[in-house]
Amino acid sequence: MAAPDFWSNRERAQADVEEVSRLRSLINPFQQLEREIEDFGALQELAAEESDPTHRAQAEREVATEHDRLAHMLDEFELRQFLSGENDRANAFVTIHSGAGGTESCDWADMLLRMYQRWIERSGFKSQTVDIQQGEEVGIKSVTLLVTGEYGYGHLQTERGVHRLVRISPFDANKRRHTSFASVDVVPEIADTAPIEINPADLEIGTFRSGGKGGQNVNKVETAVRILHKPSGIVVACQAERSQGRNRELAMKMLKAKLYQLEEDKKRAEIERQYGEKGEIAWGNQIRSYVFQPYQMVKDHRTGAETSNVQAVMDGDIDMFIQAKLRGEKNTKGEDKEL
Repeated sequence: MAAPDFWSNRERAQADVEEVSRLRSLINPFQQLEREIEDFGALQELAAEESDPTHRAQAEREVATEHDRLAHMLDEFELRQFLSGENDRANAFVTIHSGAGGTESCDWADMLLRMYQRWIERSGFKSQTVDIQQGEEVGIKSVTLLVTGEYGYGHLQTERGVHRLVRISPFDANKRRHTSFASVDVVPEIADTAPIEINPADLEIGTFRSGGKGGQNVNKVETAVRILHKPSGIVVACQAERSQGRNRELAMKMLKAKLYQLEEDKKRAEIERQYGEKGEIAWGNQIRSYVFQPYQMVKDHRTGAETSNVQAVMDGDIDMFIQAKLRGEKNTKGEDKEL
């Protein structure tokens, strides 16, 4: 990077800068941990040498507090080592689709959207609504978010799959228990230099008026863009921006990301077929159940992680499920048939 001709090839230079940034993000926390542990050892020695009982008790409390802080730092560092995939540091496109069931499923998709938005906010990420289709009565039929922040995809990829809700429906006058489904798809925002080629002849591009509550251009000019990739059948849409050009650019980026993920899933499916493993991220594969009635329980069927604090989960406290999946924990208890 210090070479005079480093920026002569801008594309290569940018790739080098990103690689250096990635390596620093691995090395710097490790070196910091080493220094902190050395300081902790010195703090322990000072506490042990304290002769005054009052001062010694205070020093031991400081040691205990520092120990807990270091343990948390070590836990965070360990977790980061599992985020070593090619695109784990990338931003993520998160798409939620309501399942069959009309009003009930649209409401469930809306609840999941709120849950993820809360998690995004409390985790220090940012999100932008790229496209949304409102339900006919309540909730949403589908929504796509662009989640930005380091390791956004690495964390959220663990949420891919079908999420099931069991509750007494607020829309049923007879107060019967209903089961609703919604699917979550997550793909990384890939670089423009990624090896994904799209033939313009394979695309069917249409424009439509953006939905929303009004405002300049909204519902007046056809700024929203919908793209159909005919060979794969993938449809993407974007209505986040005011200009049609920017919406088209973002929609193309989303299409590339989905095509890239499609190829990755094919490779993974082939590997799992050869090794006789069952894929865990295929569409239609239920990953988690959220039971509101007759008891309260959220259980991840892949890892066995579960909690009875349903309200906390719906408020975005889903780190226990994400971390369990990243750490590769498996469900050894067997699936709860009631769930």
